[in-house]
Amino acid sequence: MSIIPTSNALKLYLAANILTVVILSQLVLRRQKSSYNYLLALAAADILVLLLIVFVDFILEDFILASFLPPSINNAVQVLEFSSIHTSIWITVPLTIDRYIAVCHPLRYHTVSYPARTRKVIFAVYVGCLLSAAPYYWWPEFWHSLPGVGKSDEGGGGGGESSRRTVAEHVLVWAHCATVYLLPCTVFFSLNTGIVRKLRKRRNCFRLRGYSTGKTTAILLAITSVFAVLWAPRTVLILYHFYSPPPTSQSAGRLLHVLTDVANMLALLNTGVNFFLYCFISKRFRAMATNMLRALIHCRKQPKPFYASHNFSI
Repeated sequence: MSIIPTSNALKLYLAANILTVVILSQLVLRRQKSSYNYLLALAAADILVLLLIVFVDFILEDFILASFLPPSINNAVQVLEFSSIHTSIWITVPLTIDRYIAVCHPLRYHTVSYPARTRKVIFAVYVGCLLSAAPYYWWPEFWHSLPGVGKSDEGGGGGGESSRRTVAEHVLVWAHCATVYLLPCTVFFSLNTGIVRKLRKRRNCFRLRGYSTGKTTAILLAITSVFAVLWAPRTVLILYHFYSPPPTSQSAGRLLHVLTDVANMLALLNTGVNFFLYCFISKRFRAMATNMLRALIHCRKQPKPFYASHNFSI
């Protein structure tokens, strides 16, 4: 994937996601909300992205082994990398649908969305993303054959390689762009537009009744907006690599390489920014994160959360 972050950024991303998983696990145990289950699954997928892409590609190959993995193992790891990326992106789709039903069709929400069904949907997304990543077993050879990348820069052979594009390569690159960006953004834009319109129409009614749509909807809008911004450069550069001729000068090649690394870094940043979005939007999440960090600093156990012991029958 050619994503090379700094070690400090890696530690920060990973620590933030682990803290997010712990906090969301507590919220799931306390409240059993479907949206919390989706956010927990999203944080787990983000951790898989960091572990597979960064630790395998960056730490294992560059520092521990000091050499590339065998081609068969590298291709298998690449499938897992794409699977984790697909999961990190597509787990937000059912969350968006969940919020759309909650805001636009509140009377049907509790009959459609409940924890048992949510867990089945999450499992289906994980399995479906693993299956959808299987064709990317051949992605490494395809990526290195792109103009301006890897061997294609040597001896001016990129132009001949570009002219021999096969139908499978076109299908693979467009399937990747559609899977990781075009289709999710279409779903996010259409459903979020409906959510925002509904909230604007009912704003006065919500104030009169004292009704709150909660912070989950705001978190959803922030997650999807940040995703659309951070993944756009990488999608554009993949298509540029695929259809453009190789760089004509060494300076142009270096510039293209830097832009590619920056685009990949921004795409990877999408897996580490959610914790800070949650803290910025949700006061409850921010308070729990503060208490947990204080407990870690002072090396003491956190107080057990209070659970009501009364059982009320409906």
